Amino acid sequence: MAHKMTTTVRLDREDVAALVRARKDGHDASKLIRRGLRIVAARYYAGRRPPATGLFVSTDNKLGDEAELFGDLER
Repeated sequence: MAHKMTTTVRLDREDVAALVRARKDGHDASKLIRRGLRIVAARYYAGRRPPATGLFVSTDNKLGDEAELFGDLER
């Protein structure tokens, strides 16, 4: 198993509320945060295929890159 680093993430209240609801539905908060990081930071991974969200599969190659899905969240 790969070594995991521990870090602190500061969340806004609305993000905390969303994580609480996700946990009630049986999702692990750490997994959700790691998955979100991989999606948003996909272009920065070296030698790895960008991760997929698994939300849908499309054969239309004009849809764009999943890493751009959350670009508008930058403040």
